[in-house]
Amino acid sequence: MIIRTFKDEDFDSVITLWERCHLNSDEGDLELDIELKLAHGISLFLVAEASGQVVGTLLGGYNGQTGTGSHLAVHPEFRGRGIANALITRLEKKLSAMGCPKLEFSVSSENYMLIHMFENLSYNERNIVVLEKTILHKAE
Repeated sequence: MIIRTFKDEDFDSVITLWERCHLNSDEGDLELDIELKLAHGISLFLVAEASGQVVGTLLGGYNGQTGTGSHLAVHPEFRGRGIANALITRLEKKLSAMGCPKLEFSVSSENYMLIHMFENLSYNERNIVVLEKTILHKAE
């Protein structure tokens, strides 16, 4: 398995993976999620590949103060092999090299398995409320 940066030819494979993993988009449009990321740089858009197949993804971001991670997905048949950990570790290294002091992930409070995985990676749960407003609406 290799971890690498997203390539244009990964587009359809990533969408298929996200759909298979039941990953939801804030805007309800996974393709738009990729297009928005591509418009803002792909250096932190990570893909895990095994035998020529996209089996994992992680979208990273950095605003100069805090790194973020989202769209963490691993193909169901490849779970339990350390792919999520490898993606997170690679993102941590890339952000650290950029001078990023901390990394945050937003995780559903009901996703106990994912929360446990992050706790095992020394992530701490913070008692915060996330407030969100959609400011870019998809054309109908």
